[in-house]
Amino acid sequence: MKTLITILFSFLLLPAIAQEGITVCHTPATEKFALFASNSDFNADHPAPLVYIHETVAGKMITFSTPDGKDANAFYLEAPVKSNKYLLVIHEWWGLNEHIKREAENLFNDLGDVNVIALDMYDGNVATTQAEAQKYMGSMKTDRGKSIVEGAMAFAGDGAIFGTIGWCFGGGWSLESTLIAGSAAQACVMYYGMPVQDVARLKTLKAPVLGIFGSQDQWINPDVVKTFEKNMKEAGESLTVEMYDANHAFANPSNPQFDQEATADAYAKTLAFLKANLK
Repeated sequence: MKTLITILFSFLLLPAIAQEGITVCHTPATEKFALFASNSDFNADHPAPLVYIHETVAGKMITFSTPDGKDANAFYLEAPVKSNKYLLVIHEWWGLNEHIKREAENLFNDLGDVNVIALDMYDGNVATTQAEAQKYMGSMKTDRGKSIVEGAMAFAGDGAIFGTIGWCFGGGWSLESTLIAGSAAQACVMYYGMPVQDVARLKTLKAPVLGIFGSQDQWINPDVVKTFEKNMKEAGESLTVEMYDANHAFANPSNPQFDQEATADAYAKTLAFLKANLK
């Protein structure tokens, strides 16, 4: 029987829980983050989301094809005037819930001329309990996630340019999506997500990154951020770090204990960054 063991990511100075038999050093950053699903302390840092039903004005759920032969879902908001600008919004570990739809619509309204696609990385599953979120995030596979991202980019069509944003689980996927987009990428915002550590991969980035983190975060902690800054510098890539005196998930729209002041400041910086680069 496989047993849970605690693994120290020495190059990240970061604790995580993994299963015996997993080769962690070669595990994609998105799956390294998914290993946290088995950690009770990580679960405790994510209280159940407040009940909320989003009444959209401009959005609708869509289905699109993905390269692996399956369909994927997303909450889509189309710019009022035809635009080749797209923002991919990637949910935190609860899934594409009503809070994320609200956040996507806020970004849509504030950006003005950008199409917004909030991706469903859990293929229709939305967690309302920690046990469900643990199951969905822990079983998420990188290949499927990449296929969903690629499908969304194909849906946007030729000539589309992309910004990305995500929180927690989605923060790592925001960076991954920017790498997938290649030369079509214009801007990446990642809120306390697991950074890619492979300098060779980081060298392929074609867009600047805004990283938003909490100094009290014991998961994507300041040492992880310092390593990310070092690797991005070595790769010759643009990274702006905003560090708040806050814990992990401080700005998650699903979090009933979010830090309002830090969230508002981070959102203002996010909007300024996206407007300056997604053009």
